[in-house]
Amino acid sequence: MFSGFRFLILLTIIPVFGGCSLLGHPSGTIKGEVKSPAPAVERYEGDKSREISYVYTARKELSLTFNGMGDQKTMTALLDELDAHGVKATFFLPGVRVAEEPDIAKAIAARGHEIENNTLNQLDMSTLDYDGIYKEIQLANEVIERETGVKPRYVRTRSGDYPEDVPLAAAHLGMKAVVSYNINPRDRDMQSAEEIGEYVARYMTRGGIISMNTDINPEVVAAVKYIAQAAENIGYRLITLDELVENGGERKPLASIPGYDAAKINPDYHDAAYELVYKARTDRKEVALTFDDFGSDKTVTQILDILEEHDVQVTFFLRAKGVEDNPNLARAMLEGGHDVANHTYSHPVVTTLTPEELQEDVVKAHQVITEAIQEQPVMLFRPPTGVVDDLRAKAIAATGYPIMAMYDVTTLDWDTSNTADDIVNGIMTKTEEGSVILLHMLDGLHTIEALPRVLTGLKDKGYTFVKMADMIEHQSGARERN
Repeated sequence: MFSGFRFLILLTIIPVFGGCSLLGHPSGTIKGEVKSPAPAVERYEGDKSREISYVYTARKELSLTFNGMGDQKTMTALLDELDAHGVKATFFLPGVRVAEEPDIAKAIAARGHEIENNTLNQLDMSTLDYDGIYKEIQLANEVIERETGVKPRYVRTRSGDYPEDVPLAAAHLGMKAVVSYNINPRDRDMQSAEEIGEYVARYMTRGGIISMNTDINPEVVAAVKYIAQAAENIGYRLITLDELVENGGERKPLASIPGYDAAKINPDYHDAAYELVYKARTDRKEVALTFDDFGSDKTVTQILDILEEHDVQVTFFLRAKGVEDNPNLARAMLEGGHDVANHTYSHPVVTTLTPEELQEDVVKAHQVITEAIQEQPVMLFRPPTGVVDDLRAKAIAATGYPIMAMYDVTTLDWDTSNTADDIVNGIMTKTEEGSVILLHMLDGLHTIEALPRVLTGLKDKGYTFVKMADMIEHQSGARERN
């Protein structure tokens, strides 16, 4: 492989590759001819390109990407493994390696994988000026397109980190985005294939971008089967980066979303009115099923799939710190027809906070959830652990959340010692007209095992499921009619 020093020499001595020079000069160029220094590229003054670490989408899709270009043996084995599991991946290739072994790059494209730009020499871009950054990207584009016929649309640095001039240079060159990642199994640490697969399975997300390297740890080849199996187990597809981007959307900034300011800090809270709703007073055989906190994609997706199978809509009270880390999962709840509501940002016992601290937490949660789902959430608030006192309830109400969404049916399913039978029996015994049932979406509980039985059992008793806000509205309408 060319060293960085060697290739710097090649930038002034024009070589010939396959009939034309690496810098795009015609085949008539004499090898060894000294090239006059090109004028420096002026820094781009337009808008920088899009920067992508994950794709905003509720679809069950994510992308497997690779950096660098290993030797022929490694790359052939990797391509064979991807074929064996029906996975189409995205390869960020260094221009120098494509120039050295174009047949490998051509094989990647021929197998139906995506080829993108890993810069020319995989240099540390923070050490380069704008001219150097531009040329690192530009020359890699030229090499890749000449040798493979593929025009790169995305660029990634070797580490995934980059200075602000990289998105500017990418925009200058007409590229779609600078790409990093949000799932990094740290194959540089020479972990085993099983460890790499377990890491990806644990952090797998809708819209996720997995980043691995082809030229460091040979275990990435065997890791493909574990990653493919993890995706299959959760029902997610591994697709190329460009398909993921095209299927996804861009998030509007918070301040442009209607209702982002429906919750505000309000120091005048001492006389604020509030209502604690434990259940609805109704003679209808309807109940509201609710879920608290947040979980992994695997757990929440299983819950969403069960609810869809049974045609049941629920209310999710979200711990917003989890939403902040995985906004796509919150959006998936909304697109499934469910309501999402506020369960604080940091999940404190609210009586341990001052009213001022509590308001900050509630408002922050509102903003995080609003930005994640791209619309105003349902204006219901549920205090963690179900504990709230008069002073804190007034403080919460004054922010814009006057209804404290409590519950009358709980089986402590957050305690793993409570089995699926315990959860089912508790709900079936305690539920009545207007009940609000509390469950949790944390990982490792018996809730998922119990959920289909709960839904079937309550339906068999004649109950219908409504979202909590709708049930409260039904109750209010009944009051007005009376």
